Amino acid sequence: MTTQTLEELDPATNPAIAAIQASGLDHEIRTHGRASSLREAAEQRGVTPRQILKSMVVRHGDDYSIVLVPGDRVISWPKLRAALRVNRAVMPSAEEAKTVTGFARGTITPFGTATQLPVLADELVEHGPVTLGGGAHSVAFYVNGDELLAHFGASRIDITDADPSFE
Repeated sequence: MTTQTLEELDPATNPAIAAIQASGLDHEIRTHGRASSLREAAEQRGVTPRQILKSMVVRHGDDYSIVLVPGDRVISWPKLRAALRVNRAVMPSAEEAKTVTGFARGTITPFGTATQLPVLADELVEHGPVTLGGGAHSVAFYVNGDELLAHFGASRIDITDADPSFE
C-alpha cells in the first residue's frame, strides 16, 4: 500500500473510517483504484451498479441533507422537493459541499461528516449488500442496506428516476 492509501485508511486522518468503526455496523473497508465511470467502479468492487450508493449533498433553504441514490438512478428533483416539503432544493457547489461535509465530491459519505446531516434514501436502496464512499477516492465501505438506513434513521422514499445512461 502507498503512504497515501495508508493515510486514507487511518481513522486519525479520515473521519469516515473512525465513524464507521464506531458505528457498531457490520462493515468491510476496501481500497480500489479510481474508476472513470460507475460501471467501472461496479466492476472493480464486484457489485452491480444499483449496489453502489452515491451520497449526494442537497441544500434546501438553510438546511442540508445527504441523499443516498443507487448507482443506476438519478435524483428526481420534483420528488425530492415533495419529500422534503420545500419549493427549492439544489446541489451545492463542490466547495460548499466540502465545507458542510468535510469531504470532497466523489468521497462524500454520511459517516463522519463535519456537520451531522439527516440522511434520505431512495426506495430502491438494496436491502442486502451495498457499497458507498469511504471519505477518500480509493476507499469504499461495504455494509447491509437495511442496517445502514436503520443506523441513520433513514426511510426508503421514492426520490429518484432511472438514469438514462443505464437503460
